Amino acid sequence: MLLLLLLMNDKVALGQDGDPVGSTQGGGGREMVPALFIFGDSLIDNGNNNNLPSFAKANYYPYGIDFNGGPTGRFSNGYTMVDEIAELLGLPLIPAYSEASGAQVLHGVNYASAAAGILDITGRNFVGRIPFDQQIRNFQNTLDQVTDNLGASDVSNAIARCIFFVGMGSNDYLNNYLMPNYNTKNQYNAQQYADLLVSEYSRQLTTLYNLGARKFVLAGLGRMGCIPSILAQNQMDRCSEEVNQLVMPFNANVKTMINNLNANLPGARFTFIDIARMFEDLLTNYRSYGFSVIDRGCCGIGRNGGQITCLPFQTPCANREEYVFWDAFHPTEAVNIMFGRKAFYGDQSVVYPMNIQQLASF
Repeated sequence: MLLLLLLMNDKVALGQDGDPVGSTQGGGGREMVPALFIFGDSLIDNGNNNNLPSFAKANYYPYGIDFNGGPTGRFSNGYTMVDEIAELLGLPLIPAYSEASGAQVLHGVNYASAAAGILDITGRNFVGRIPFDQQIRNFQNTLDQVTDNLGASDVSNAIARCIFFVGMGSNDYLNNYLMPNYNTKNQYNAQQYADLLVSEYSRQLTTLYNLGARKFVLAGLGRMGCIPSILAQNQMDRCSEEVNQLVMPFNANVKTMINNLNANLPGARFTFIDIARMFEDLLTNYRSYGFSVIDRGCCGIGRNGGQITCLPFQTPCANREEYVFWDAFHPTEAVNIMFGRKAFYGDQSVVYPMNIQQLASF
């Protein structure tokens, strides 16, 4: 069913069959790609953990306070970064894998899961989560449901034009390496751990390529030493340069990996969003972007609003558009929209080797 719809939508996107399919939310313009498939963690999860036995959930107020429809499982007051990117691509908002069926999957599926990592063991403190390997298997299940009916060549032609957005790695640090009940930091130094992660990451992305994916957007890791949860752990009220330095080898390795994959996988186009650089610019020039609070969560408890993250029915800050961080870990909708637009339209200083608009046009 999915790929039949994708193939029909492919014709629409190419202007072969009248006007594009309309949407009640998102998708304001003409569709640039048939579909958007999303893999990642809580930064872009939109409800896949809702029915899991998991402590990593956001399907309660005040999450979604500014979202049309209220709480959905998004770890934000409103849009996530991929919501904005979907709109810019002319697509409606992409449904969660756990809830998508029939015509809902016309424009793609979101497989992201809060607490998930590149490594299966990452995030176990939260119990239920869907690691990247399982997210890929879920995508394969989506393909398997329709390949027998449509034929492999039709399926691959449709999938090759879609964009695959992947944002993984944050939890492999926050909910693995930096957790006291994990032995990871005693087994690997920063560079060794980055090498391990990116070796696995390359294997996983190659699996997606072998399933037909050709257009990839990879989000790098941000300035994780500056999130309220980390700020709350020290009295100095400054970013932890130790944490920021810890994740730098991962971003460097991912850039190298992208160059290698672009060179070695025929027809593949990988692009990298430099989230760290975007965050550095934002934290340095926040007032010029209209923000006033950069060191605490809008919804949270304790020092920096980061010692305990946003609780059910907690009253959040009123001036949410002025906050960089929504809770102890995640940006506000305002930041998500800004970063989504930079990833879509930006130059090579923030998105390399091409932006999402350029990738979609290939």
